[in-house]
Amino acid sequence: MRIGSRVRLATAVAIVAMATVFFVEQRPSTPVTVEIPLGAGSPRVARILEDHHVIGSAKRFHLYARVLGADRDLKAGTYIMETGSSVRSALRQLTRGGVETIAVTFAEGLAIWQMVPTLAELTGDSETEIVAALRDPALAQRFGVPGPTVEGYLFPDTYRFARGVPLDAVVGAMVDRYKAVWTPARREALGDRNERDVITLASIVQTEARQVSEMPRIAGVYANRIREHWLLQADPTVIYALGGYRARLLYAAIDSVADNPYNTYTQPGLPPGPIAQPGELAIDAALTPEEHDLWYFVAWPDGSHVFTATLAEHNAAKASSRKAREGA
Repeated sequence: MRIGSRVRLATAVAIVAMATVFFVEQRPSTPVTVEIPLGAGSPRVARILEDHHVIGSAKRFHLYARVLGADRDLKAGTYIMETGSSVRSALRQLTRGGVETIAVTFAEGLAIWQMVPTLAELTGDSETEIVAALRDPALAQRFGVPGPTVEGYLFPDTYRFARGVPLDAVVGAMVDRYKAVWTPARREALGDRNERDVITLASIVQTEARQVSEMPRIAGVYANRIREHWLLQADPTVIYALGGYRARLLYAAIDSVADNPYNTYTQPGLPPGPIAQPGELAIDAALTPEEHDLWYFVAWPDGSHVFTATLAEHNAAKASSRKAREGA
């Protein structure tokens, strides 16, 4: 008998022998959550399974995985496994990557800085690392979105991910969802306009509107201002330039970021890119703004807006809104 044949025969005998031991480890089972870290080798995985009482012997699991050549196919992630499992069933689950996923919802209108804590918990990366990655223009180029970063293109929706998922996988899923929004009808409505400009306007509309029915009207106000080269004077863009939420936007705060390209109180036209993640309704509003002769709007305590055509009317509306807030 040749040496190669003897090796194969010995391997087959070993597998058959192990089968009589490994496949009869069935004991009363209980679901248990098992976390397999990234980069964990077969010996470490085996110890984790033994510590969680999924299998009876770490040594047997490691040997069985090696004999089958599956020791390098074990996938990291969070698993729901059964205590008292056979080595074969445990190995099958880990090589197939049958990980436990969790539902994660990113609401419309969130900026990257608001999404970072959730992304850090999900991926295991630090918030600093995530911010640096998401604000790198190279990432937007790699995923084929208009930029300047991926801000505005991480489509708000509910997703399912396994804990420890790479950040690139999360970005890829959200960008794919964004790209799917661009139906032929929306592409036709876009025409020869710049996609980045439309998404930038949509992000402003998304952050301004508290009532979705007002989105086309708000978009119409900004469309009028853009057409006539007026300053947009959109509060959310200044808040974005400031780097975080402000309960009240004071003139001192606006002046402190006067040179920031996202400050639409001082800089003409649209900002360089989106300031948040817009949803479909905001994108539709930006694609087809309402046509009217309105140039101003002011928020009311209930979240609605009063729209006006002249500065005098706008100032009167602001005074009424202020009284309503004080009386609330």
